[in-house]
Amino acid sequence: MVSLDLSVLPLDARERDCLVGLLGTQELRVELDLTELWRLMDRVWDDMGCDNRAPDWSRIERYYQHPVWLLNGLFIEADATSMMHRRAIADWVVERGASIRKLLDFGGGFGTLASLIARASDHVHVDIFEPHPPRIGQLRVESLERVAFVSSLDVENATWDCLVSTDVLEHVADPLQTLCQMQAVVRPGGYLLLANNFYPVIKCHLPATFHLRATFELFAYGLGLARVGRVPNSHAVIYHKAHALRFDAATLRRFERVSRAAFPVLDTLRRVGGKAVRRARAVTS
Repeated sequence: MVSLDLSVLPLDARERDCLVGLLGTQELRVELDLTELWRLMDRVWDDMGCDNRAPDWSRIERYYQHPVWLLNGLFIEADATSMMHRRAIADWVVERGASIRKLLDFGGGFGTLASLIARASDHVHVDIFEPHPPRIGQLRVESLERVAFVSSLDVENATWDCLVSTDVLEHVADPLQTLCQMQAVVRPGGYLLLANNFYPVIKCHLPATFHLRATFELFAYGLGLARVGRVPNSHAVIYHKAHALRFDAATLRRFERVSRAAFPVLDTLRRVGGKAVRRARAVTS
């Protein structure tokens, strides 16, 4: 449970009215745990008529511009576990020294991770690519010399040394196309730090992406990304852009069809296998 005070944010009239209606308090002070936050986000999703099985992207784009995402941003910064993950990523980046001078925070939203990296390093420049950049997020990084929001990406030029993306691909219409875009903008020899959540914990996680929980590593391999391991104390996985593309577009889509078709079986085997391992451990402990 964390205490949030949204009155500290420079809210405009629309943002304030939306949050007052959502939280039911004029003071905009609330105590939330993660489950309650997700409940509020699902409520907004439903109120806006969104459907994760038949997505209407005009509605979904409006959802991602709703002030509930300011609540999400403040929650991240108040929640110990969320900040542990982000500080661990920032530490990993800074420890790489001069090998990482330009970093892209893909879907960086509120700017929390970018701010952590910029304050911990005197040499890393962080660009935030956010399809729905929050006004307040942009205001919060204005004073940081080495942080900037960017509105587009040039996939023909691999200009970044490292890309970070936390909890993004489960939200997008075509996660493999987005992964290709991420891979393309990182220089050869650079790094991608990816944290995915292909599970139905919240309604804006699209079921059409869930098959990737079983096969994501295959697609990363096909796009020339070598798995290095996990960022210590974080849920992010480190990939090294070490190889040329192994999959062309047609091969990628062919494996995607196989992944979708095989997912029900693979997921059942994963769950059954997990239960068997837990039973075996219980017997031998």
